Amino acid sequence: MWDHYLIAESVTDTLQKLASFEGQARIIAGGTDLVLQAQRGKCPSRVMVDVTHIPGLNHIAEKEGYIHIGATVTHTQIAASPLIQAKAPVLARACASVGGPQVRNVATLVGNVVNALPAADGAVALFALDAQVQVATLEGREWMPIAELYENVGVCTIDPCIQMVTALRFRPLGPDARSDFQRLGRRRALVLPTLNVASVVEIRDGHFADIRIAVGPVAPTPFRAQAAEQALISRPVEQALIEQAAKLTAADARPRSSTLRGSRPYRTAMVEVLVRRAIIAATKQAGATTQAAE
Repeated sequence: MWDHYLIAESVTDTLQKLASFEGQARIIAGGTDLVLQAQRGKCPSRVMVDVTHIPGLNHIAEKEGYIHIGATVTHTQIAASPLIQAKAPVLARACASVGGPQVRNVATLVGNVVNALPAADGAVALFALDAQVQVATLEGREWMPIAELYENVGVCTIDPCIQMVTALRFRPLGPDARSDFQRLGRRRALVLPTLNVASVVEIRDGHFADIRIAVGPVAPTPFRAQAAEQALISRPVEQALIEQAAKLTAADARPRSSTLRGSRPYRTAMVEVLVRRAIIAATKQAGATTQAAE
């Protein structure tokens, strides 16, 4: 499938190796998507640069007000991390939903993001967490919002032949914040989701002080339900308002009919169901009045 398989010793070494092959080299870590693409003739690169031996990329840590996740951290590591479970449980739950144990043990969250599929469980959770990505080139590194990586279905704005995503970061959820992850699929494991929803809510004095809702795959990229968020922010935790927010999300969603995921009318109807469930589950965790959130 490729002519050369190289082991990188550092981020700089990775970028130099990529540059030396002038568009013929790609980064590989878990390879759960890239290997299949290569087998199907959908990866034209003839050189693979393995980044799994680079020191410092296999870390999950809290520093400078952010939780940082390195480029080679797997879904299993994230799902099992006490830090993620305590301060970003929506991401732990999302990563635990990916594939099966064999896939989760090798697939990286950064690889999931760079693959740019709107159905990716981890990516949907990261959208709800307002995550950022660190992009490295030979000229330096910069942080950018995760949404800027997504151009279309499976199309990432990062050039994998000259750039590298080295880390993810997001603010840990505060003491008043709660989250939930909902997933609909034909079975519980080893299947792409029909729909998935991540919610983050912060409630103070019975009102939504903050709310973030991310949905996939209902658009070419993971979708933030901004109309629903605006309908709830600073409003009381009431059933009628939650129902309204769920309907607004369904109205804005644009899922396509799919033989794998179901018809557009079915998926649109289920967007409303999953968004309602995700908001209600998070509000209950936050101690909102049961009557208001049922």
